[in-house]
Amino acid sequence: MPIPEDVTGDEIDKDVRQELLSLPKTLAEDVAKNLVMVAKLLDEDPEKAYGYSRVALRLASRVAAVREAAGFAAYAVGKYSEALGEFRAARRMTGGVELWPVMADCERGMGRPEKALAMAGEPEVQRLDRAGQVEMRLVAAGARRDMGQADAAVVTLQSPELASNAVHPWTARLRYAYADALLEVGREGEARDWFAKALEADQAGTTDASDRLAELDGVQFTDVLEDSEDGDSEDGEDSADADEDARGGAAGEAEAEGRSESEKG
Repeated sequence: MPIPEDVTGDEIDKDVRQELLSLPKTLAEDVAKNLVMVAKLLDEDPEKAYGYSRVALRLASRVAAVREAAGFAAYAVGKYSEALGEFRAARRMTGGVELWPVMADCERGMGRPEKALAMAGEPEVQRLDRAGQVEMRLVAAGARRDMGQADAAVVTLQSPELASNAVHPWTARLRYAYADALLEVGREGEARDWFAKALEADQAGTTDASDRLAELDGVQFTDVLEDSEDGDSEDGEDSADADEDARGGAAGEAEAEGRSESEKG
């Protein structure tokens, strides 16, 4: 696959670069460039990222960082069985537990929430750092919901991390998941409060907490331009007056509907 000229391979993390030292120099450079492309495209174009990960995998399948990258790329395109295989391979090579939560989430993706829940109780969880333990809690709560245990999902998410006022990279997602779980069991007032707390912590815009709040508050957003164009096309007579009426009417409608109830987006 084509590599842009401005990608040199030096952009990769120093720990990954250290792993690639076991390869011949030219091969290491090629692998590094493909790994850079995986990282660059994983969010915006996961299919392409997956393609680059397969190239890296063909070049250096015995490098743990390559297996991990291939796992995340497969995970991003919904190939959960393949992702789990790559994560297991990377874990065997490193002996680490960092991938345990995403491995459990792969089990959920494969339709085996009970397996994911079992993994949440394994000793590996105790070896995770705080962020990893929060991630595991999110996966476990998701598994509970998959199994129709909505109330248990709410309880699973209740933790010191949820109660803390400190903001961490995972705080917004944890609060959002709790709000969503509360909403599922009919605790709408509490859910609204937690969506608001999630929005406060969501500095990177990783959730749609603002949209969920708007839905609960009965706010509906209207495309004024689209409404105006619809008004223009209804009748060819008195077009100038019709244009003016459409613009004024759409603006008034948008203001009024901004306070009306809406369906979930």
